[in-house]
Amino acid sequence: MRIRRKKWVNKELEECAFYFDSPIDKKGKWREYFNNENPIHLELGCGKGTFIAKLAKINAQINYIAVDMIDTMLGLAKRNVEKEFGEDSVNNLVLARIDVERIFLILDETDIIERIYINFCNPWPKGKHRKKRLTYPKQLELYKAFLKKNGEIHFKTDDDGLFEDSLKYFRESGFEVIKYTRDLHNDNIFETNIITEHEEMFSSQGIKIKALIAKYAQ
Repeated sequence: MRIRRKKWVNKELEECAFYFDSPIDKKGKWREYFNNENPIHLELGCGKGTFIAKLAKINAQINYIAVDMIDTMLGLAKRNVEKEFGEDSVNNLVLARIDVERIFLILDETDIIERIYINFCNPWPKGKHRKKRLTYPKQLELYKAFLKKNGEIHFKTDDDGLFEDSLKYFRESGFEVIKYTRDLHNDNIFETNIITEHEEMFSSQGIKIKALIAKYAQ
């Protein structure tokens, strides 16, 4: 997604207590950072952060790490988190700038991620670009390094091709697809489905939302 750079972003992110510009030194130390034994969930490509902000607000007993690589998106996410939390302190959510392809630099098996969220990622429809997909087998292998046994990946997309290919990717990579739907709003497979900005936009255009839950059975 292309988005115009905001002048205020750098200053606000520098002053944000729950943002990490270079989170590499937190690898293997996320539980120490959160200072509790609560489960840790990860969102890959948080965008403007409305999804993770709402999720973290209603689930204080879960810690969240949300990553993106675009500063402006992270700045908007920071503001959306603050808007959602209001006067409450943000203690169970971290925003971090990292390329998802380098996620292994900030997480390892001791961090024990129990769930990964992938929402409306770039579908990369052209054959030569498909290796960049966040559900491509090469990426799924990276996630195995820190995803807990029987941990889950929750995936949503508007793109038919990406969804059908992803069903294959997960199964080929040793994940068990335990639930899936090609029409999420008429067949909700999630305990709580927080509607993202992309989800609302695509649904308003009559595009059905595809979704799945895959379990890492090891």
